[in-house]
Amino acid sequence: MRWVAIAPVALFAALGGFFLSGLFRENPDALPSTRVGQTAPPLSVTALPGKTPLTPEMLADGEVKLVNFWASWCVPCRVEHPQLEHLAEELPVYGINYKDAPDAALAFLEELGDPFAAIGVDGDARTGIDWGLYGVPETFVVAGDGTVMLRFAGPITESVIADTLTPAIEAARAR
Repeated sequence: MRWVAIAPVALFAALGGFFLSGLFRENPDALPSTRVGQTAPPLSVTALPGKTPLTPEMLADGEVKLVNFWASWCVPCRVEHPQLEHLAEELPVYGINYKDAPDAALAFLEELGDPFAAIGVDGDARTGIDWGLYGVPETFVVAGDGTVMLRFAGPITESVIADTLTPAIEAARAR
């Protein structure tokens, strides 16, 4: 009979511990990625007319790079665009245009500028699925050997560059 009185207290303590552990995760807003630490998935992309096409060989060319999934219809992609232009001065940034009309993508780049060293078009979302994409924008730091070092979901801001991307880029360079 005594266990009946103790059971609710024990259950409450266990649930409280579970919820408290969630408060102390490193970054509760981060979305996990099974791709981090693995070789970048294959690319199933086509060329964007008039732009350098993104090829699988570019992902393992010995240089650290960013791979950015974007679309012309994506408002946060427009917000992060100046940050991508800044990052493109430091390392190659490859773009994957996601589920977009080629004319709209080209107009977007004409209006805002083109920070991408090469671009692939993921019209059927196959590459997005292979990379574990939740939505756009998403940016991946890829080491010179093609290993995915970081996945960042959401628009890149100055604080994201300082706190998240720069440490991952430095770790990729140190490999």
